[in-house]
Amino acid sequence: MPLPKRILGAFSILVALTAVVAIIGIILGMLGIFVVEGAPHISWSFLSEFPRNNNTEGGIWPALAGTTLLVLLMTILGVPIGTATAIYLTEYAKQTSFFARSVRFAVNTLAGVPSIVFGLFGVGFFVQFIGKGLDGMTGSSAFGDGSLLWSAATLAVLTLPVVIVSVEEALKAVPRELREASLALGATRWQTITRVVLPNSVTGILTGSILAVGRGAGEVAAILFVGVTYSSEVLPSSVTDKFMHLGYHLFVLSTQSPNVDLTMPLQYATTLVLLGLTFLLNFTAIFIRSRLRRAS
Repeated sequence: MPLPKRILGAFSILVALTAVVAIIGIILGMLGIFVVEGAPHISWSFLSEFPRNNNTEGGIWPALAGTTLLVLLMTILGVPIGTATAIYLTEYAKQTSFFARSVRFAVNTLAGVPSIVFGLFGVGFFVQFIGKGLDGMTGSSAFGDGSLLWSAATLAVLTLPVVIVSVEEALKAVPRELREASLALGATRWQTITRVVLPNSVTGILTGSILAVGRGAGEVAAILFVGVTYSSEVLPSSVTDKFMHLGYHLFVLSTQSPNVDLTMPLQYATTLVLLGLTFLLNFTAIFIRSRLRRAS
């Protein structure tokens, strides 16, 4: 190989390795700071108590519970819809049809929309249109205001592109010969999907769910106007109640607290808990995916 090409190749490898080391170093450095500054302030009382004195004292229990409920409800709402859309696009729709191309264009466009726009969409569509409409039909006032339900629905829309794209790729990875063999044996298309395609792509579906959970758990801008609250002395008792969120609680501590310096330990500890919750949800999904992969 000529000397200039060898030098160029070695330089490319050096740049790539430098980038990898820099990224890993930045991540480890951030995690190290959060652990060193936040871990000493995490205790049972911090995790189980309600905030006091304008959020400058007490714990994060309502924010922790609200974030967990939000992520679970978002997953229940978003993953089935995203999976069904991916099944339709992969198994039923003609790849060159106008409708299928329009749906894919909409999915790709949604993936690039800023989170705050989803928050405004949640206010206009879920709260004002659907919520007020339900209140008008039922004569109640439970749905026409921001709530846990509308926040989860907004996050479900935000994470739909992640779920659809990942599930679609998982379905495409199933060998076509399996579909053809199932159809040749007399199975219907729906039976082929439910008994051949989905069991062989369940790990990919879980991967999409993992990515959606990770995105939704740390998202704040999308729920600013649709149900999250500054502080609360009670836990949400229904999906129509307002709730506290760890990410928004961290935002409040760092920007709206009467004494930001006083709340610095709480900020580090809250950040560490938020990261731990996200990792826990992801590791749980990864564990389930590994068990299913071994079982298959």
